[in-house]
Amino acid sequence: MSDLRTLFDAASALAGQSFAELADAQGMSVPADLRRHKGWVGQLLEAALGASAGSQALQDFPELGVELKTIPLDARGRPLETTFVCTTPLLDVTGLNWEASNVRNKLQCVLWIPIDGRREIALAQRTVGTAFLWQPSAAEEAQLKADWQEHMDKIALGQVEQITAHQGEVLQLRPKAANSRVLTEAVGPGGEIIQTLPRGFYLKTGFTWAIIKRTFDLADSN
Repeated sequence: MSDLRTLFDAASALAGQSFAELADAQGMSVPADLRRHKGWVGQLLEAALGASAGSQALQDFPELGVELKTIPLDARGRPLETTFVCTTPLLDVTGLNWEASNVRNKLQCVLWIPIDGRREIALAQRTVGTAFLWQPSAAEEAQLKADWQEHMDKIALGQVEQITAHQGEVLQLRPKAANSRVLTEAVGPGGEIIQTLPRGFYLKTGFTWAIIKRTFDLADSN
């Protein structure tokens, strides 16, 4: 994409299209469900919009400084799951700071694309919602920074295996691996190198729900 307006217009034009229509246009097949194809919707939208970063530790549109994030919503517009941001460094973390972190890099400008996440609707028939751009406010960035710092301090102190998904106000840290046999190195409680599951940073649903409510002027509902 040549500029942000072109990208936003292209994303906006996807609103109302079904996954089947999008997949057909991209020459992709629609899986029966997402249990074994968890990243398929994101890949579909990346293909439709020409995202260039792939699996690199860059924004999806590095030339524009924009990250693409899909967010599955229920019938009331509430996020159905946490949002993956990026994987977490577990070694040589001393000296890392928020300003240079990959979390901040990924979240400095996000193109959110809501999608129909209702499991009772066949995947092929689910549709794309209205895209919107978001940049964290000073208050939101302060929340993200505080959580990131808390998690990274624990990692540096060898406490990675004591971190739970309940910790963090808006940003959680939890295992990110295809299966429990995928291990990586981390610092243990005594400073030794241990084997542990890779970890990833995720935005909690309360945080993304607040963004959705503000963007679309939605009221709280039970």
